[in-house]
Amino acid sequence: MERIIEEIREDLSRRITVTADRLADRTLAEDPAYAALLGRAELRERIRLGLRQCVEGLDRGVRGLPVELDDARATGTLLAEQGLPLASLLRTYRRGGRMVWQTLNEAVAAHDPAELPRLLPAAAVLWDVLDRLTDAVADAYRRAETARSDRDREQRAALLDALLDGAGPPEGPAARLGLPERGRFAVVVLAPGAAGAPAGSGGPPEAAAGPTGAAGPTVLWRIRADGETGLVELGHHPLGSVRELLGPLGARAGVSPVVESPADLARAHRLAALALRTAPASGGPCTALLDERLPTALVASQAELAGRLRQVVLGPVLALPAEDRRVLLTTLGTWLTCQGSTTYAAQRLYCHRNTVSNRLRRLERLTGRTLSDPAHVVELALAHAAVLQRANDPATSPAPQAGPTPAGTARRSPRPPA
Repeated sequence: MERIIEEIREDLSRRITVTADRLADRTLAEDPAYAALLGRAELRERIRLGLRQCVEGLDRGVRGLPVELDDARATGTLLAEQGLPLASLLRTYRRGGRMVWQTLNEAVAAHDPAELPRLLPAAAVLWDVLDRLTDAVADAYRRAETARSDRDREQRAALLDALLDGAGPPEGPAARLGLPERGRFAVVVLAPGAAGAPAGSGGPPEAAAGPTGAAGPTVLWRIRADGETGLVELGHHPLGSVRELLGPLGARAGVSPVVESPADLARAHRLAALALRTAPASGGPCTALLDERLPTALVASQAELAGRLRQVVLGPVLALPAEDRRVLLTTLGTWLTCQGSTTYAAQRLYCHRNTVSNRLRRLERLTGRTLSDPAHVVELALAHAAVLQRANDPATSPAPQAGPTPAGTARRSPRPPA
């Protein structure tokens, strides 16, 4: 077999060149992927190289030598970088292997038809060579594709960081991420330790994009030190649709208001992080929309003033024994939630209406504020929010000091003591 291949080497080389032309024409006609990426001359040269790899591999195989795979690996890497589908590449290799066998038979028949039966053992060697070449091509392709995917992910992460941090002009990163110049955007920040981006959202790799469903908004997710962050392109969907998006996660999340330009995304990111600080740390998952929690967000954004507010307004209440303090603060919070209705508050607290009234009067005496004065109610509501905020995020606020309210700061309630 070695002697036959050596005797037909020059003729086989000429025939392989003609075969490469035929295979290039067929490939361009039948495979749009090749036609979109390569011209005929380049494709013909690549195919000629692949066919010669098969012939050389056959030559080495019949002599018991290992097949050289470096060229095949280089081809797989290059075409992966160019974006040719792997299926197209492997199909061309398999088709080329069959054409090499046909060309080899034609060359042997032209040289000496009597030698054709001796060619049969070479078939098994050729298919083994073809398997080795296609495996090498596929392995190199997949490695290059993985590396390219990693680079793309890192690049998207850097672009998202630039938008979320306000680092430089937003036009470049926004355009490269496929975001419109004007639209409806929001930012979502998940609490650290959340389960991850929703299924179908393309995440959570460091940066990914994808629709959360056929009818949902589009989200780009990014893992950051302060938790996973999502850039939401809402389109025509209301901001409340983000709740449905985050529901399956079972996580605490903060959501910014809607902004209309990528230039505003850094501000939206800060507001989303602020909204997250208003979400209770206990009580299960919570999606906090900033615009629904503005008083609490105001308190959360001013840690030093929040601590002062707790001390000045609710200091005497916070100085009570733990159970008394819990009862009065829970009653105040429930009364505020029930829009000042003692009756509804009693129903929620599972106690008599008079019990609620007595607790509220005690709170008025301790704080020097009256619940009939709107200005006092605002102070109590903000101070209550500051207490909840400290329980939610104690590291952000100084601890309230026990003891009576500083002299001159408490105003006596006009209501007579009960």
